[in-house]
Amino acid sequence: MANATEFDIADAELNAADQRGREYLASAPLAASARYDTTTKRLVIELKNGSTFIVPASLVQGRADATDEQRNEVEVWGEGYALRWEQLDLDFTVPGLVSGVFGTKRYMASLAGRATSPAKAAAARANGAKGGRPKKIASS
Repeated sequence: MANATEFDIADAELNAADQRGREYLASAPLAASARYDTTTKRLVIELKNGSTFIVPASLVQGRADATDEQRNEVEVWGEGYALRWEQLDLDFTVPGLVSGVFGTKRYMASLAGRATSPAKAAAARANGAKGGRPKKIASS
C-alpha cells in the first residue's frame, strides 16, 4: 500500500501540470473559428485572443488541389489547438500554421526551392549570357 507522501507528491505534480496547461491555453494562438474565403482563396483563422491569421490555401499542404467546398469543411478541434478537414484527411496545429509551418518538412523544403523573383530571373539570365557558373578550379 502506498504511503501518504507518494500521493501528496502526485497531487502536487498534477496541480502544477494543470496550472501550466491553463497558462498555455490563456496565451497560445488557439482558434475560435476557421473558414475558407472563396473570394480571396485564403484560410481565415479567428484566434481566441482576438487576432486573425490568414494564409493562402495554396500554401497549405494537401489543400492546393482541393475544391472550394472541400476547403470550407474545416473544423476546429482540441480547444482550438488544431484544424481538421475530414474529407481531405488533413490535420494541422494552429500554433504551427501561425508559425508558418504549412506542411511536412519535405513539403516546406519544396516550397523554399521554388522561390523565384524578377531579380532572381534577371540574375540567372545575366549569368547565363556570361557562360554560366564559373568552372571550379582544383586547389593545390
